[in-house]
Amino acid sequence: MPSNRTARAYWRANLRLVALCLAIWFLVAFVCGILLADLLNEWTIGGYKLGFWFAQQGAIYVFILLIFFYSWRMNRLDRQFGVHEDDGAQD
Repeated sequence: MPSNRTARAYWRANLRLVALCLAIWFLVAFVCGILLADLLNEWTIGGYKLGFWFAQQGAIYVFILLIFFYSWRMNRLDRQFGVHEDDGAQD
């Protein structure tokens, strides 16, 4: 059982990670897909305007990447703070 100080540090690190992931997703989905769409539409990707691509596909791809990044980073945080689950090895 981690100490109260360790638990707070773990929770703070978790919240920072969540905030980072949400900020990246907001930047891609809202800023690139909506606010900067007209500016980004000057370029194309696969025959589609870049602003449209960010709004329709880019945000989804980034979200999927963020899921894997969050999982990987949380596993590292769990090990760092000593709250990781066992790898399934039972005696």
